[in-house]
Formats: sequence, C-alpha cells, structure tokens
Amino acid sequence: MELETALEAVRGRGGAEGLERVLGRYNEKNRATFKFDPADEEKRKKLCEGILNILEKDTKTSCQVACLEALRILSRDKKVLVPVTTKENMQILMRLAKLDMTEDSLEDVSNFPVIVEALKCLCNIVFNSAIAQKLSLELNLAAMLCNLLKKCKDQQFVDDIKCFDLRLLFLLSLLHTDIRSQLHHELQGLQVLTQALESSFSIRWTDKYKAAEEHDGSPLSLQETDCAIEALKALFNVTLDSWNVHSENESHQFRYMAAILRHCLLTMGPTEDKTEELHSNAINLLSNIPVSCLDVLISPSTQEETVLKYNGMNMDAIQVLLDFMEKRIDKGSSYREGLTPVLSLLTECCRAHRNIRKFIKAQVLPPLRDVSNRPEVGTTVRNKLVRLMTHVDLGVKQIAAEFLFVLCKERVDNLLKYTGYGNAAGLLAARGLLAGGRGDHWYSDDEDTDTEEYKSAKPNINLITGHVEEPMPNPMDEMTEEQKEYEAMKLVNMFDKLSRDEVIKPMGVRPDGTMTPLEETICQYQTNDQDSSDSD
Repeated sequence: MELETALEAVRGRGGAEGLERVLGRYNEKNRATFKFDPADEEKRKKLCEGILNILEKDTKTSCQVACLEALRILSRDKKVLVPVTTKENMQILMRLAKLDMTEDSLEDVSNFPVIVEALKCLCNIVFNSAIAQKLSLELNLAAMLCNLLKKCKDQQFVDDIKCFDLRLLFLLSLLHTDIRSQLHHELQGLQVLTQALESSFSIRWTDKYKAAEEHDGSPLSLQETDCAIEALKALFNVTLDSWNVHSENESHQFRYMAAILRHCLLTMGPTEDKTEELHSNAINLLSNIPVSCLDVLISPSTQEETVLKYNGMNMDAIQVLLDFMEKRIDKGSSYREGLTPVLSLLTECCRAHRNIRKFIKAQVLPPLRDVSNRPEVGTTVRNKLVRLMTHVDLGVKQIAAEFLFVLCKERVDNLLKYTGYGNAAGLLAARGLLAGGRGDHWYSDDEDTDTEEYKSAKPNINLITGHVEEPMPNPMDEMTEEQKEYEAMKLVNMFDKLSRDEVIKPMGVRPDGTMTPLEETICQYQTNDQDSSDSD
C-alpha cells in the first residue's frame, strides 16, 4: 500500500509537502527492509525513476533528503538498479554529494544531510551494480571523492560525510582494480587516505615517527572510530601490492603510516567490539606495509614506568598484537579470517627485527621447566599455538607452525624441544627438514639457555610427544620368541594390506630431508651403494 502511495506522490499528486510526508512514511516502514517482494519489482523501478526526476530539479533540502532516503532503501535490491545506473543519474547523485573538482569549501551546514544521503545511495549502487562500477571510472568518481576528503580536512560537523566518502572509496578500490591502481599512482591516494586516517585520532607528534602516548586518554567516539575503520579498509586495498619500497619517499610514507597504526593499536574505541574491529583492520593494513618499515612499531623508550620495555625499546604495540592474537585463538572459530593476519604479521616482524623476536619469544616460548605434560596440553600461549599446529585448516596450521619455527630461529632441534616431533612433522616435511637442520634465514648467534629442570628431565623426554612419560611395562617381556615372531608377522601383514588397498602409502626420507615413496628411497640407496662398490 505504501509503495502505491509513494508512486502516486512522485507523479506529482499531493504537492511537495505531500511527497515529503508520504516518502517519510515509506522510509520509516522500510528502514530495516533488505528483502523485497519480487511481484513489486516493476513498481519499485518506476519509483526509482520518479525520485531521480524529482532530484534532478531544485527542491528544498528536506524533500531531497526524503527522496534520497527512499532511493537508498530501494537501491538495496540489485534488480531495480537498471534505471538508476545511467551516466545522467549517477551525475545527479554526484552533484548532490558535492562531488566535483572545485576548490569550494563545504560551508552550508544545512546541505550536509543531503550530501550524506547521496553518498549512502552511491555506496549501495556501486556495491550492487557492475555497470555503476564501470561508470565510476568513466566519471572519475575516485578523484572527486579524494577532492571531497580534502575539503573535509579542516571542517567541523563533517564526520558523516568523511565516513561515507571513505566507504565509497573502499568499495571502488575493492571492486575495480583500475580504480585501485588510479588511487595509488595518479591521485596520491596513499597520502590523502593516510591524512584522513590521522585526522581521526588526536595525534601529537614528538618526533619524526613517534606520537605522544596518552595512557589516560579518553576512547574515540563512535563516529571517529567508524571513520578510522573506513580509512583503514580503503588503505588496505590501495596498498595490496606494496611489498617492496622503491624510493626514499615511499619508505617515508609507509613509516609514517606505520607510526599512525602504532598509535591506533594503543587507542581504544567506544566499546570492546569496536576496539577489536579497529585493531583488526589496523593489523590487516600493517600486513601490507613492507616489513623493513615496521621498525617504527618499537622505539627507544624514554619513560621509566608507564611503558613495557625490552632492551630499552618500547614494546607496547607488540604486546597489543600478542594480546589480540591470543584473544582470537580463544574465540575458537574463523581462524583463517581472524587469526592468520596477526600471526602472519608477527611472523614477519620476528623474522626481520631481532628485538621483536626476542621479546615475543620471552612471552610465548619462555625457558622450559615443567615437561610433565604434552606441549599441546595447557592454557599458555605456547600450548594454544602448538594445538593449532595440527588444526584441520591447512593455512592455519602452517602459519602457526611457521610462527613458532621463526621464534626458534628456524632451528629444528629448538622447535622440537618446544613442540615435540609429532606436532612439528607437518612443517618439517613441507620444508624438507625431517632429517634436522635449520631454515634458510639467518639469525643472531645469541645462545638459548636451558633451565636446570629441563636439563635433568631431557634424557627421559619422549621426542615424539615432547614430554616426560611414565615408564610403561614392556608387553613383549613375557612373550616367547615364537609369540614375538607371530605378532611381528601379523603387524607386517596388516601394513601390507593397508598399503595394497592404498589406505596408507609408505614413505621414506631422501638425503635432502624431503619425503618420497618408500620404493624410490630404497632404489636411491641401492643406486648409491652400487656406485660406492663400483668406485671401490
């Protein structure tokens, strides 16, 4: 009924005041509607057309807001966007959103609701329509959004405008690779978005890449947090291919960004969930920054008691990353999306920065004392990470194992001490290290010292399980030689059957430490023996 009434109103029956009143009722009823009746699809398309015809003309602000709210609701349905996604209609919405290349500042506060609603409409339309995404490139929408961001820089009451401007930039850079490249290389998107991110925080710089730490600072407001999150998401897309730094200017830009992200990690949002979302997006972006630029996450400490120090370096941000990682492990779900980014970031930081590695190892892999329990049993961070080494998700168990391997300076014997051979077998097989040795990266030669408790227990540790086991009675002690032979042949036949049925595949280890079918290993050793005898 409201749809029919709204259609009548946009056709001009009832005047401007009647239109505003009718659309207001329609908007109120459908504010939370995301699924629409397919039978009314044509009527909704006509309503979209009628609204855009009204928006093309000069109407009062309150009427424009009502029309844009209705269009935003309707644009949630992909099927009605055909009449909306034309060049002319996109330009109408861009004009209402003040998307142009002029230098005029945003002075008329009364127009701000129109700008916000127009940006919301464009977000829905771009997200739901591939045609709109192509038109965005043709209409140079990204450049105009960057220009609007610059206008917001020193303005008051523009947080909503800034937030939806950033959200639209995020969607464009996500859905259209050409726009992502344009933002990075032509529009100085990295600099514009970094400034937008910085403006969400009240940062007071005390050095080139060091912000003053407000330990008793108030949390961000909801609007500031949302703006920061949208900026982080847009920057993530723009920096997706930024593994290498090619110039001094790029190095400065990424270090400056990392310094802001460090401040972000030490900042709280209005709620615990918002804080976690803020930190999660900051971690995702840190993963895109070249690891050589992440040295600004730690800095020489000048304060005595208010910061966490290690070797004279401020480790507050690294502790936040560790706490975040443990919290995500404790959640017990969505490990691939929620846990792997922070594990990957910590792994690369440890590989490249000695102080970070040593600090994290002291937290995650402290010197062993009690080895009476299996490494995967318990509530410490080490126990939780070792459990992940046998997780069903291949990506999760690989990155967990890699993180612990790097903490052990990629030395197999050191890793086995903390995890046991059974938990580490997957990583060692993948790296060709089943026969022992160490990885490819170089680490400092500082020695790992064992505790007296570990040294005394070491001879009794089961290398497979990684803990001291109670002596078990030998079941073969009371068997005769004939019984032993019978049980041995029974076991051989069982393995033979499993092998023939291809339930298991016997494997051997090559001299280089990699695994191969047992037949190939035997052939290789026979060939080597033959060569040795020939040379004799």
